[in-house]
Amino acid sequence: MTESTAARHPRRSSKRTSGSDGGSAAATAAPETPGAPAKKAAARKTPAKKAPAKKAAAKKTAAPAKKTAPAKKAKPARTAKTAKAAAKTAEAAGKAPVGSRPLPQGDGADASELVQLLTPEGERVEHPEYAVDPSPEELRALYRDMVLTRRFDAEAVTLQRQGELGLWPSLLGQEAAQVGSGRATREDDYVFPTYREHGVAWCRGVDPTLLLGMFRGVNNGGWDPNSNNFQLYTIVIGSQTLHATGYAMGVAKDGADSAVVAYFGDGASSQGDVAEAFTFAAVYNAPVVFFCQNNQWAISEPTERQTRVPLYRRAAGYGFPGVRVDGNDVLAVLAVTRKALEHARSGQGPMLIEAYTYRMGAHTTSDDPTRYRRDDERAAWEAKDPILRLRTLLERENLADEAYFAGLDEESDALAKRVRESIRTMADPDPMAIFENIYADGHSVVDEERTQYAAYQASFADSADFADEAGAAAGKGH
Repeated sequence: MTESTAARHPRRSSKRTSGSDGGSAAATAAPETPGAPAKKAAARKTPAKKAPAKKAAAKKTAAPAKKTAPAKKAKPARTAKTAKAAAKTAEAAGKAPVGSRPLPQGDGADASELVQLLTPEGERVEHPEYAVDPSPEELRALYRDMVLTRRFDAEAVTLQRQGELGLWPSLLGQEAAQVGSGRATREDDYVFPTYREHGVAWCRGVDPTLLLGMFRGVNNGGWDPNSNNFQLYTIVIGSQTLHATGYAMGVAKDGADSAVVAYFGDGASSQGDVAEAFTFAAVYNAPVVFFCQNNQWAISEPTERQTRVPLYRRAAGYGFPGVRVDGNDVLAVLAVTRKALEHARSGQGPMLIEAYTYRMGAHTTSDDPTRYRRDDERAAWEAKDPILRLRTLLERENLADEAYFAGLDEESDALAKRVRESIRTMADPDPMAIFENIYADGHSVVDEERTQYAAYQASFADSADFADEAGAAAGKGH
C-alpha cells in the first residue's frame, strides 16, 4: 500500500496487519491430543466381524478420538478470525491498537551491520570502516544544528495547530540523520529533498521561514533552488530520486567534481520511480547518493510491509554498494555520508545509505499515530534520542558548559519568535499570478482561463459591495 492509499484508509492498513497477526495466532492454537489420530486409525483397521472382545476394544479405542475432535476442527482460518476479534476487543479496551506490531527488533539484519560511532548512552565507539574525529567546536556546532532544527520544527507544528499553516510534516527524531548528512555535503553538491528535510535545508543555508510558504499556501516553494543547490520540496512520493539521477548523469557528462544526494523514505522505497532511479544510476554510473531515512513507518504502514530484507541490501541487486547507519547517531551519519559522497565523486558510481531512525511524531499534522503505533515503541526510541546522546557526550567530556546551553536556549527562543512573526506577515499571493510563467509566448487557452477566473473573482467583490449597501440601507431604516 502506498502512503497516499494508507492516508485515505488508515483503518484498512490496521485490519490487514491484524489479519497477519491472526495467522500467527493460528499457529499457536490448541494442539490435538497426541496419539489420538493413531488410535482412530487402528480402530478402523480392526475387522468388524471378529470376536466381540476385539469389537468392544475397537469401540473403546475410538472414544478418545471423538473427544479430541474439537481440537482438530480448530482450522487456521477460524482461529485467525478469533484473533482478529480479540485484537479489536483489546483496542476498544485501550490496549495496543489494531495492526500494531511488536517493538522493531530487526528485519533480518545483524547488529554488526549497523554503523555506529556514538551509542545511545553518549559513548564514543570505533568502526573499522568509518571514522570521524570532529573538534570540540564541530561537536558543539552539530549539537546547535539539531537543537535549532528541532525548535523550528516544533514551532511549525504549533503554528499549524493555530491555523497558520495548512499542514506540516514534522522531523522529530530524525535530526541526526538530516544534520549529519547535510553537513557532509560540499557547497557544489546538489540536494534533492522530499518534504521533510528541514534539517538538511538548514545545513544548506535555506532560511527556515522560506520552508513555511508552501504549507501556508502562498507560494510553490519560496526559495531559489540554484542559490543553495537545494531543490524545492517534492510532495510526489519518490519522484525526486529520478530527478536526482538525471541531474547526476548530467554532472558526470560535464565532468564536474561534485555529487548529488537524493533523500527519500522507507515508504518511497516501494515506488517504481525509486527502482527506475536505481537502475539508471547503476547503468550510467551516476555520481548520486541515495539517502533513505527509514523512520519505520510510511504513514500507517510499518517497514515489514515494505520489504522482507533490510532496505540497504537492495542496492546489491542493482550493482552498487549499500550501508545501514544508526540514523540517531549524528557522528556515524556524518562519517558514512562523507565516504559515500567521495565514492560518488571519484567516479565509482552510486551508493545507498539507509539511515535507521524513527519518526517520533505524527507523519504530518493530519495524522494520528495512536491508531496504529504502540506507545512503548515510541518510548523505546525516545531513549535513543539523537540530541540527548550528543549532549551527554558534551557534558561527559566537558566540551560545553551551562553557559553554552543557556545561550543556545536563548537563540532557540529568538528563532521561534522570528518564525512566528514571519509567518503572520506573509503576503497573500495575487490570485491571477497562477497564470504567469506557463508559456513563454502566451497561449490562447490560458488567456481564456485567465479571463474566466478574473470574472469569477470579481463576482465576490460585487457580492461584498451588495452586502455593504444592504447593510447601510438596513442601518438607515432603523
